[in-house]
Amino acid sequence: MTAVTDILKSKTDSAVHSIAPTASVFDALQRMADKGIGALLVMENGAIVGILTERDYARKIALLGRTSAATLVRDVMTSAVMFVGPTETSEHCMALMTENRLRHLPVVEDGKLLGLISIGDLVKDIISEQKFVIEQLEHYITGHRG
Repeated sequence: MTAVTDILKSKTDSAVHSIAPTASVFDALQRMADKGIGALLVMENGAIVGILTERDYARKIALLGRTSAATLVRDVMTSAVMFVGPTETSEHCMALMTENRLRHLPVVEDGKLLGLISIGDLVKDIISEQKFVIEQLEHYITGHRG
């Protein structure tokens, strides 16, 4: 079982992108598009106050007839942000994300943001672990035949 801290270390891009709650949703969407990401942490005075995702946009802007230029991030962000500590396992994070229908989890230790993991990061890690186990089993099986 991989710890979240190891997943963060293995990421090729460990940057955590954020936006202020007073920014427009349009600016947030532009930043997500520029960075090729699906969510931004909403930060105020160094603290996480929310998260804005593509899902928030679809459900709280597009479907409600609002405009992204006239709506502030704080008006549509998800305020109740779930997070994990660096010692949590990938399996626990996957269960948490599946259970709560999340795609992103901030990693926080002692109130400090360490990084952000996505469902894609977890899937990549779990596939890597499974490949390793399969290789070891194949080696074991073929090593005892000859």
